[in-house]
Amino acid sequence: MLIPSYNCIMHKKTVLISLLFFISFFADAQELQARLTVLTNKVSTQVDKKIFQTLQTTLTNFLNNRKWTNDTYQPAEKIQCNFLLNIDKELGQNVYKATLTIQAARPAYNSTYQSPLINFQDDNLAFRYVEFQPIEFNENRIQGNDPVASNLTAVLAYWVYIILGFDYDSFSTRGGDQFFLKAQNIVNNAPEGKDISGWKNFESLRNRYWLAENLNSNKFALMHDVIYSYYRYGMDIFYDNEDEGRNGILNSLNFLNTLNIENPNSMIMQFFFQGKSAELLKIFSRANTDVKTRARELLLKLDITNTQVYKDLK
Repeated sequence: MLIPSYNCIMHKKTVLISLLFFISFFADAQELQARLTVLTNKVSTQVDKKIFQTLQTTLTNFLNNRKWTNDTYQPAEKIQCNFLLNIDKELGQNVYKATLTIQAARPAYNSTYQSPLINFQDDNLAFRYVEFQPIEFNENRIQGNDPVASNLTAVLAYWVYIILGFDYDSFSTRGGDQFFLKAQNIVNNAPEGKDISGWKNFESLRNRYWLAENLNSNKFALMHDVIYSYYRYGMDIFYDNEDEGRNGILNSLNFLNTLNIENPNSMIMQFFFQGKSAELLKIFSRANTDVKTRARELLLKLDITNTQVYKDLK
């Protein structure tokens, strides 16, 4: 069975439209439909919480109103994503330490189902914010005038490019390369300061540095084939042909197994599986015995964090 044509679901350009329609469309042509929430339960009662309401609105506008690509998106094509900024503590002088949870999904073809792309918690975010201060990001001057203030938008922009990279990779082979390079550029020119972390290779084996490194390294080139085949030969045809879609996803797991043998304990492997265990369990729970057994053996090796979930595949 043929899979749906690439042109049916890839981000489409608008052509031969009137100037008036173009203007009204362009205003709604950004790439993300992002929801950003700021949690302040751990912040001292001495701090005016209204500051964080302003921050939430400002960051939401930053994500949704900035043009991140050169492509034109129709409203239905926007990438669904959520950002949860949880303020952990105050460090003084309007500087805060926070964790950022990033979630993104893309629709499976011919259905309303949103398949997870990314589900990750970034634990290393320190930033300075004064209410109503401008929220800016310049790819040519990432550090800005105040690196601690610029770190907030640098981190958000980094994750936007990772999201775009995964989304574009899921629609075309190596389609996300340009965005992974942009994420790498942010890492290479990231803000530096006493409280800033997450950008250096020596700080951790699971941080922004290593994710960008893996996604741009030839050692992990097979991961881009995994992303493409998982969605285009798996999720996108699952609605019309479950068996064929399931086989496409099983092939992706075989690619991942090869990648894991060649590069054990890599960050990208763990990153790929986060948020997918429930989806994978549902996909293979209705498979025939042979496919179910093969999937179970692979998943128990590849996604150790969720071994208890996959043990139910019997």
